[in-house]
Formats: sequence, C-alpha cells, structure tokens
Amino acid sequence: MNVSPTPSTDAAYRFDGLRALFVNCTLKPSPGLSHTQGLIDKSRAVMDDRGVTTDVVRAVDHDIAPGVYPDMTEHGFATDAWPGLYEQVMAADILVLAGPIWLGDNSSVTKQVIERLYSCSSLLNSAGQYAYYGRVGGCLITDNEDGVKHCAMNVLYSLQHLGYTIPPQADAGWIGAAGPGPSYLDPDSGARTTTSPTATPPSRRGT
Repeated sequence: MNVSPTPSTDAAYRFDGLRALFVNCTLKPSPGLSHTQGLIDKSRAVMDDRGVTTDVVRAVDHDIAPGVYPDMTEHGFATDAWPGLYEQVMAADILVLAGPIWLGDNSSVTKQVIERLYSCSSLLNSAGQYAYYGRVGGCLITDNEDGVKHCAMNVLYSLQHLGYTIPPQADAGWIGAAGPGPSYLDPDSGARTTTSPTATPPSRRGT
C-alpha cells in the first residue's frame, strides 16, 4: 500500500506557535564556512516548513565567559555574553545544540554552552519548577570521524539533566570516511546526493 506524505499545509502538522533555537557550536567564527551550519540548515528547513519560527546563534561569535553562575561579570569577568543568550534560550520551545566531533568528543564550544546552560539550572519558573521544564531538546553532530552516537549521548543526557524533555530520535548526524577526508559541505563528501561519502582527499577541516 502506498501512503502519500502529508502536505505541510495540513493543520495537524503545523506548529506555528513554536520557536526553535539552534546553537551552532563550531570552532569557526563568522563568516567562516561551518559544516555544522550546513546540517543545521537542513533541520531548520524542516521546521520552517512546518511553521516553527527558527533562530540560529553561532556561539563562538559571542564572548561567553566560562563559569558556573548565570552572569560571570558578577564573579570577576569583565564581560559575559551569556545572559543575553540565555534570554534567547528561554524564548525558545525547542533547543538544538549542534557541533562537530573533535578527538571523538564534542567540541570545546559545545561543552562551554552546556556548562553555561547548567549555570542557570538553579533558576525557577513561575510555577516553582526548574526553568527549562516544558521545553524540548535535541542535537546535531557532524564531522569526518567516528563518534556521532557518543557525542549525542553526552548532549542529550546533559539537556535532560537540566530539565529538557528529550523525545525519541532527537539526534541526527553526518560523518564522512574516518580520518582525513571531505567534510559535510565539501564537494566530494557525497552528503547532498548519496547516503555515504565517496572520495577521501587529504583534508581535515571539520566543524
């Protein structure tokens, strides 16, 4: 039996009242090419098609201080962009952390964003619950080395620990051939036309 996909205009599959925030945890500042952004664009297009309002933040473009408090300017740092970014996080119903794999693990920027999310985990909402309750989390992982499931496991565990709801299959990723080879947006990656990479010229650009 053939089942036609439900059109995006079907009211039952519209989510016009929701807002999603993608946090790109690439190591590359703008306007550098981010392969992680390429994967974000795919996911964002799906949400946009269903009426979700989407925003993207490239974390490395902001002067986020390290620390375990909501505003680190109150604890010795001259500047901290996190309080402003936290307002964007709280304005979103859906939070998607997206980043590359480095040495088989999440990028340092991904880890910093999670740490700063954690720094606000003691804050409560108007019902006296943890501030992140009632929100949904997910993640996107990309690179040309193994570790998508490991990195997703770490991100999704962290988000649920903070109070986010993690629905089934809340992670997605793309990896090329292990070792030196094309990254997601590179012409020879095979990402746009096949389900697996093809050529593996010597390069290691990542993120």
